[in-house]
Amino acid sequence: MPTESRSTDVSRKSALKFIVMLGFVSLFADVTYEGARSVIGPYFAILGASATVVGVFSGLGEFIGYALRLVSGYFSDKTGKYWALTITGYAVNLLAVPLLALAGRWEVAAALIIMERMGKAIRSPARDAILSHATKQVGQGWGFGIHEAMDQVGALTGPLIIAAVLYFKGGYKTGFITLAIPALLAITVLVIARITYPSPRDFDPIGKKLEGKGLPRVFWIYLLAIGLIAAGYADYPLIAFHLKKNIIVSDNWIPVFYAIAMAVDAISALVCGKFFDRIGMSVLIFVVLISAFFAPLVFLGGFGLALLGMAVWGIGMGAQESIMRAAVATMVASNKRGSAYGIFNTGYGLFWFLGSALMGILYDRHVFFLVAFSVVVQLASIPVLLIARKKLKTLNFIDI
Repeated sequence: MPTESRSTDVSRKSALKFIVMLGFVSLFADVTYEGARSVIGPYFAILGASATVVGVFSGLGEFIGYALRLVSGYFSDKTGKYWALTITGYAVNLLAVPLLALAGRWEVAAALIIMERMGKAIRSPARDAILSHATKQVGQGWGFGIHEAMDQVGALTGPLIIAAVLYFKGGYKTGFITLAIPALLAITVLVIARITYPSPRDFDPIGKKLEGKGLPRVFWIYLLAIGLIAAGYADYPLIAFHLKKNIIVSDNWIPVFYAIAMAVDAISALVCGKFFDRIGMSVLIFVVLISAFFAPLVFLGGFGLALLGMAVWGIGMGAQESIMRAAVATMVASNKRGSAYGIFNTGYGLFWFLGSALMGILYDRHVFFLVAFSVVVQLASIPVLLIARKKLKTLNFIDI
């Protein structure tokens, strides 16, 4: 018995090391592409692109990035080449950024942005499937929470690096070349992780197999609930537009608001992840009850309430990027997780896109319509989450 206990403890420590390694990969990756995304708009303008071009190609890149996950997720399960897809996706995703420095025309820059999004689509489902095996040892919520927290450290650092380069008169091209350093670091750590842990499935003990073919019904119910949350969650560009248009804050405070939200996001991911492992989906329901009210704070309040609203927005984002992914791993068999994450990410992105577009239209009519839509749609997810929770309880997949 003591020998078995030591073996389990060693496995848990190894799994945690693996999660942290993948966390560093995401940290360096986010430094790279979030740094680039923070200035891609003005860079397009320098290259002679119009606002329409920026909007169209940014939206097209996001759409392709989410739609392709359906294919890459299915392919990862079909072939079992999770590591190959993860490494390939990261390489395409990250190397496209420093190449922006060589783009002499906006058409080339647009192609590279789409290339970057395609790379993320190729690697995301396979990476999440790999990560889900290791998180089984330390707790799905805690494992994904650690990963998301480290991810957000990178999301904060990248734009700050670009801001420093611009402050010292380095220029956009110098900034993109500088981002080659974290890009190479991310790929290096990823390759080391592949060599050190060639078979992450070894972390995942054989559990209860799901009955029937395909994905379980509870997954689709859960996806509907998450889709409602995504549809009601305003993207930050729209929030920033409102803050500037109504002179709620000065221009230099707008990135600070975002940075505060990202910091709260990282803390929220860890806290929510820990509670998810203890009380299951109930923590997600509780978070929705809180985060659903970011819209009235941000869109109807002044400086103080808007700042509080961004903190609430960050709480919701932290949950969405951690425990929402963790929950998928508790309801889907390991050999179907690549497909499940592909479908989940695509559905999430589609609902987010449709909700964002509608909220933009509603905002132009009256800001109150946007607020009402955001709150109602998010709260509408709670009954669906309760159904999913009950279904999971009945199937006895996780202890809720």
